[in-house]
Amino acid sequence: MDRIETNQNKVYLDGGETIPYDVLVIATGASLLPEETEGPTGPGWQNRVFTFYTLEGAIALRDALRSFDGGRLVVNMVDLPVKCPVAPLEFCFLADWHFQRRGIRDRVEIEYVTSLDGAFTKATCNRELSGLLDAKGIAVTTEFNTGQVDGADGRLISWDDREVRFDLLVTIPLHGGSDIIARSPGLGDEIGFVRVDRATLQAEAAPNVFAIGDATNVPTSKAGSVAHFEGETLVPNIQRFLEGRELEASFDGHTNCFIETGFHKALLIDFNYDTEPVPGVFPAPHIGPLRLLRESRLNHLGKLAFERIYWHALLPGRAMPGISAQMQLAGKELDALTMERSTR
Repeated sequence: MDRIETNQNKVYLDGGETIPYDVLVIATGASLLPEETEGPTGPGWQNRVFTFYTLEGAIALRDALRSFDGGRLVVNMVDLPVKCPVAPLEFCFLADWHFQRRGIRDRVEIEYVTSLDGAFTKATCNRELSGLLDAKGIAVTTEFNTGQVDGADGRLISWDDREVRFDLLVTIPLHGGSDIIARSPGLGDEIGFVRVDRATLQAEAAPNVFAIGDATNVPTSKAGSVAHFEGETLVPNIQRFLEGRELEASFDGHTNCFIETGFHKALLIDFNYDTEPVPGVFPAPHIGPLRLLRESRLNHLGKLAFERIYWHALLPGRAMPGISAQMQLAGKELDALTMERSTR
């Protein structure tokens, strides 16, 4: 596909053919942009510099970790947005577990290097994750704006000339929208994501165009749960549009995510545009059985169970009892959020 011309209601294919539409749903996702940073795919690529955001990269990294017998392992998130922003932290936790099982953890330094001012973007969640990183002996370097990856010499270099040395680097490269969106007049923002109303998912460029998932510019995580919850706004809104009715502003930025922390444990977070992750229970108020923002084996088992739920319930379009597209406040300890905000 080459581009979308919203003023013509046509999708242009690479060969020049066109597909007309009455309503268009864009799901072009997010793209990796390693070329936007100097050096990651140069000397050392797939030897001491890796990314797990591609299948090829994940396999190469797996093999490298099997033979890694000590040194500095650095995980570097260049900048947001990225697909599944907790994944780099999960990797740190699981790497710690991996090296402990191999009996060489005392020979490995693990450092998480991020452009953010903390381990995560949400304050309450950042505090919990930072505590876990510290407890596991994983160093965190913040506000590091990566300008160059020197794979030959094993150096990360920031724009302000700070350096972080590595023996093995896991890079989470810059992400952007699809080139298709960049070539489509008026559709995308400055990095190629479709500009939409964050509550209705209707594109700003044209009323008969909608977007879903990672393709949008909505201010929430680019995560699978977001795409799922967006679907429950998108489908009825397309029907409303076709019937000439007002759209429902029903998507609230709902996101939930399991975060594997190693040793058969995980965290669970649940938040939206207005409410940060807080402690509590999920999915049933007062009952749970899963604890929010608390590391537990039950959360790990919940994540394993979700794999089957994904394939056998979500993809076939079956409803998940007790889990609403809109985030529920019941069961959440909102006083924790109030106290957090009052101390800022």
